[in-house]
Amino acid sequence: MTKQFIKIGLVSISDRASSGVYEDKGLPSLKEWLSSAIITPITFQARLIADEQCEIEETLKDLVDAEECHLILTTGGTGPALRDVTPEATLAIADKTMPGFGEQMRQISLHFVPTAILSRQVAVIRKQCLIINLPGQPKAIAQTLEGLKDASGQPLVHGIFAAVPYCLDLLATAEKPMPFIETNEAIVKAFRPKSSKITS
Repeated sequence: MTKQFIKIGLVSISDRASSGVYEDKGLPSLKEWLSSAIITPITFQARLIADEQCEIEETLKDLVDAEECHLILTTGGTGPALRDVTPEATLAIADKTMPGFGEQMRQISLHFVPTAILSRQVAVIRKQCLIINLPGQPKAIAQTLEGLKDASGQPLVHGIFAAVPYCLDLLATAEKPMPFIETNEAIVKAFRPKSSKITS
């Protein structure tokens, strides 16, 4: 029997926010969007850390290996600045890379700003956990997760979260099943192929 909740790790990566120079907005933005978009009960494990590769790596490993998160979303540290090392840390602890997530995030953001090509977000799998680097700005976080819609609410460009539930479905094993994630379709509709036999 599958677990009836999803455990999501949230990691905001910022030197200044982690040192108290200004208030972190990444974690509240992630929690707000996920709580409205996911119907399945959620437990969050939140971390606010500095732009230090070793600390990022250890945080991600702890959230996967010890906390057993099903999904981890990071925000911050994905630009070209010298202190931006989130992608390097994420790739360092990965078992597999999932390049389509980063490609789609940049495509979505390019509808709004030409500097989206400077973003280096990656997504990976460690054990049975999907880890995705998101942009640092709250508005961009929602845009990349949710996608672009027309005036009637129909998707013009799919957000990346539409693929997340099925990705987690595919990571399930007989020894360790995964939660069946249901979404609020007014915000984002989870896509599962018709051939999929995975049900709640």
